[in-house]
Amino acid sequence: MARMVCRCGATLSNSACPNNVSLKVYTDEEWDKIIDCETISPLNIPFPKYDVWKCPDCQRIYVYEEANNEPIMVYNLEK
Repeated sequence: MARMVCRCGATLSNSACPNNVSLKVYTDEEWDKIIDCETISPLNIPFPKYDVWKCPDCQRIYVYEEANNEPIMVYNLEK
């Protein structure tokens, strides 16, 4: 459970489940490894490599690596 303030001033939190802030994003390679198994159990699906958050107010995207409290990438819509 985490919380942060977006650059637009909105408070983001992943404490509610489900929520509209925390995204599950896998690369094609990660997903291919997951579905390469004969059977897929939801309990066996690993967490994605990156933790991705989306601000519901300004749509800004924050990308975090494991054990890093600062985003490694921040994306903002141009239009």
